[in-house]
Amino acid sequence: MKRIGFLNRFMRQETTARNFFQFGKVKGDTGKYEQIVSTGLVSPERSVPEEIEKPPYYFKNLPPGNTLGSPEIKTPSQIEAMRLSGKLAARVLRECGKLATVGTTTDEIDAFAHGRIIASNAYPSPLRYAGFPKSICTSINNIACHGIPDDRPLANGDIINIDVTVFFNGYHGDCSETFLVGEVDERGSFLVEATRSCLDQCISLCGPGVEFNEIGKFIENYCDERGLESIAAFIGHGIGSYFHGPPEIFHYYNEFSGKMQPGMTFTIEPILSLGGSEIAVLDDGWTAISLDGARSAQFEHTILITETGTEILTRE
Repeated sequence: MKRIGFLNRFMRQETTARNFFQFGKVKGDTGKYEQIVSTGLVSPERSVPEEIEKPPYYFKNLPPGNTLGSPEIKTPSQIEAMRLSGKLAARVLRECGKLATVGTTTDEIDAFAHGRIIASNAYPSPLRYAGFPKSICTSINNIACHGIPDDRPLANGDIINIDVTVFFNGYHGDCSETFLVGEVDERGSFLVEATRSCLDQCISLCGPGVEFNEIGKFIENYCDERGLESIAAFIGHGIGSYFHGPPEIFHYYNEFSGKMQPGMTFTIEPILSLGGSEIAVLDDGWTAISLDGARSAQFEHTILITETGTEILTRE
């Protein structure tokens, strides 16, 4: 299999939005939900006060960070800075989750997150990153990831992933969670809880000397046992003063080399689907939708490898 770098998180398949639903069939029972087939109205970019420290891509349009190379080993002072950014990201994510209610628009959630991050003297990392127009990502039902907040009200039975990253005191903290909106059907609830458990078990595998590929091997077995698919196009990544860097964390079976070492910080962020693993990207260049229209869920933490195991940095 061809090894692909961080561009996986932003890659677009050859399939376009126009021929999207001509391909594939859902492999099993995906439950009852509203498919997202187009994007809504996106509001203008929200302003960032002059005094807020901003990453380089705020001032100049830059490509996504390079995830190839040797992972950085953080110093104690860098780790402490990342603890602060991680806790802030986790707090904002928790507060955003409370807004995931019927009738609330994802743009309203974005506005809230933007305000809370700015009020904390931090910067919303997604804003202007490789041209992304909003401060968080909101991915509903069959949107796998990188959904752009818009004017669509959340509907009863939706599941929504909210992805929050903050740039605080020079370091990024990155996390996401999938929330239930109103009364979600049995299959949707199963998917969300299974994905949450998958991430927790992936983290429990990690520690000094562990091969990075153990994560992907576990996820593939986990999905096989539960009739799920891992959307392999998107990967976890190193993080620090940069939004994305090495190592690359693949969420599928692989034999790529590399071992975890104390001081490394990276994300694990599996996206599990009730259908197939293929995606298409809508005309906005960001919104990644499952090719067969099936729902997916995602959970993400930023973790630190310690001398004895792991520390979850994006936990309050």
